[in-house]
Amino acid sequence: MTVDEPLLVKVRKLLAKAEATKNSHEADAFAAKAAALIAAHRIDAARLAAAGRTEALGIRSVVVGRGAYVRARLALLAAVAGSHDCELVWVSSTEGAVAKLAGFMSDLDATVVLYESLHLQAASRMGAVRRATPAATQRWRRAFLFGYAARVREILGEARRDVEEHTPTPSGTTLPDLPGRVAQVSEFAKTAFGRVVPASRPAAAVAGGWQRGHREASSADVGRARLAARPQLGRG
Repeated sequence: MTVDEPLLVKVRKLLAKAEATKNSHEADAFAAKAAALIAAHRIDAARLAAAGRTEALGIRSVVVGRGAYVRARLALLAAVAGSHDCELVWVSSTEGAVAKLAGFMSDLDATVVLYESLHLQAASRMGAVRRATPAATQRWRRAFLFGYAARVREILGEARRDVEEHTPTPSGTTLPDLPGRVAQVSEFAKTAFGRVVPASRPAAAVAGGWQRGHREASSADVGRARLAARPQLGRG
């Protein structure tokens, strides 16, 4: 079971409007509607599974890379993964940091699509900012991405709660057992990940950059699969 392409088409159209408007309130509304579509899709997927259609659990790897922005990238990925009930750990490799995601395959698909798009969009906004020195620029951009991740978590969480509260159910039935799915992912992750140790806390973020990133995420496109024309930030 994977994310339906027609769903992604609808989401991309909504979020193209979010990107096009300069009104932050309109952008927030478009982004929330797109996130709500994805949240509703997850409920539909859970209903199918409850009706007997098997949905597989799996692991997905996402290369996060090296440099000053690694922990902020992980924060963004964790924000998206958490909204889709996926669990995340990360390991060091020859490619740099690699995130390991555990979850149902449809949720993993959505998580990777959203993260890759959001990272490209954040990079576009961050890349336009310069400070007095290269080091100051790097600190500001890193803080921006942490703030951006925090706002993405809020948008996706708000949309999910709203959908779960207002999704109609057939007479005599209830919503799918979403907490039960979370428990299944947790049990699967314990076996799949093996021994996990806590990472050290990331360094504090620059307040101004964090606030700017938090604000700019309101107009983020959270559903576009690829924005090839937008540059991705380098290793630091």
